[in-house]
Amino acid sequence: MGKEEKKINEENVEENKKEKNTSNKDLEEVKESTDSNEDGVDELHKCQEKVNELENKLKEAEDKYLRVHAEFENIKKRLEREKIQAIEYASEKFAKDLLSSLDTLDMALNSLKVENADPHKLIKQIEEGIELTKKNLLKTFEKHGIEEVETDEFDPNIHDAVMQESSENHADGAIIEVLQKGYKFKDRLLRPAMVKICKK
Repeated sequence: MGKEEKKINEENVEENKKEKNTSNKDLEEVKESTDSNEDGVDELHKCQEKVNELENKLKEAEDKYLRVHAEFENIKKRLEREKIQAIEYASEKFAKDLLSSLDTLDMALNSLKVENADPHKLIKQIEEGIELTKKNLLKTFEKHGIEEVETDEFDPNIHDAVMQESSENHADGAIIEVLQKGYKFKDRLLRPAMVKICKK
């Protein structure tokens, strides 16, 4: 074999080695690419699972919000109904306590229907009935915070001076006579007392 043939053979061997190395390198790159793609697919699956999990949590939160909102609306409506009923029936206890006074008046009226009754005895019974009715009314008023307006000294905030009269027994501006009693409900004035005051 000549030198030239030997050289050509060596060159062919070297070229085959390079091609083999290149092929091996390409195979490794393909393998790495495949591994990379598999990792990408796994990441994509994980992301999708995370998205699904978050979507489920969001749906649960929305359902919970809707339930709480509906419950709140029901409570709100119930409280509104109770408030309206409380306003409508606020005087129920007071009205119930007034019934005994009405019963007393009925008894007084029924006593007038008795035939051949002694007039003096009848008047006495009516008087007692009226006194008992007044007593029951004042007791009911007191129970519900209604009381008479005091008339010791004149106060334009709670007294209405409808008449003036000179009097040697009273100081100027003092109350001489109560013409109509005034009443207040707790701290609120129901009506002022109508009074006659002294004017020097």
